[in-house]
Formats: sequence, structure tokens, C-alpha cells
Amino acid sequence: MKDKESRMSSKDIRWRQRFTNFEKAVGALERTIQIDPLSEAERGGLIQFFEVAFELAWKTMKDYLEADGFDMRSPRDTLKQAFQNGLVKEGHQWLEALEHRNLTAHTYDEAASIAVEKLIRERYFPIIKALCQKLQQEVQ
Repeated sequence: MKDKESRMSSKDIRWRQRFTNFEKAVGALERTIQIDPLSEAERGGLIQFFEVAFELAWKTMKDYLEADGFDMRSPRDTLKQAFQNGLVKEGHQWLEALEHRNLTAHTYDEAASIAVEKLIRERYFPIIKALCQKLQQEVQ
């Protein structure tokens, strides 16, 4: 039994540690979103901050859910389980954000990057921020 308790506490610690990095990434994304309008370089930074925040978001969710005994194999599985468990409310938006996060690495032209900026500002940052706020309550 002691081993099981040790494993559970290490898993609990893992999501909390990853959450610290997620929280910092959300802060960087939020500070960049407050700049309007963005220069080309700032837009590139915004997209990069989104990619990092999104990556840490799903990995934090994965660690959190694993601490509760779930086993996920992919970002998609993690997002679906997080929705089923009520960790996130906007399941479809998270899955859409996953698709766009996979495409942002291939965004080279200005029109596409402007479209991605708009999606980040209007659709993806709000759900990332909501997850951060929910997990902040868990940490306290």
C-alpha cells in the first residue's frame, strides 16, 4: 500500500510541477495578446507562445488525469477524457485548437498567420486561460 501511495503522490506532484510551467506560458501568451496591433515579429511570438501553452496544457491535463487513475496515449485522448471528466468544457474547441496547433508550424505567409492570430485571440486563449484558472483553484 505504501508503494501505491508513493506513486500517487509522485503523479500528483508531476501535474503540479508541469502546471507551474503551464501557468508561466499562459502569462507570456496573455501579455502578448495585450499588444494590439502586433508587428510581424510579435505575431510570430504570439503563435509560438500559443504552441508552448497548448503543449503544456494538454500535458498538464494528461498528468492530472493520470493522477486520478486514467491512462491516455495521445493529446486527442487526453482532451476527450478531460472533457468527459469536466476538466474542460469546450471539447470541440480544444480538438480544433489541437488541429490548428499542428498547422501553426507550417504557417509561412502573412495572411495565414493573421488568421491564426485571430483564432488564438478569440477562441483558443479563452479556453487555455479557463483551464489555467481551474487548475489554479486545485493547487490552492
